[in-house]
Amino acid sequence: MALQQSKLSKQRSRMRRAANRYRGLQPGKCGMCGEAVIPHRVCAKCGHYKGRQVVSVTAE
Repeated sequence: MALQQSKLSKQRSRMRRAANRYRGLQPGKCGMCGEAVIPHRVCAKCGHYKGRQVVSVTAE
């Protein structure tokens, strides 16, 4: 049976465990229309980002 060569630090073992907690990008809500939006992206429905109109969206 294998034995460890030296003690693993708390930081190293916690970093290894933390890698399994990633859940992907969590969508938030657009401040203008309330649509689900990926963080740091322009809203596809209304074209707003950080409270101002960035992209003009035409109605289809």
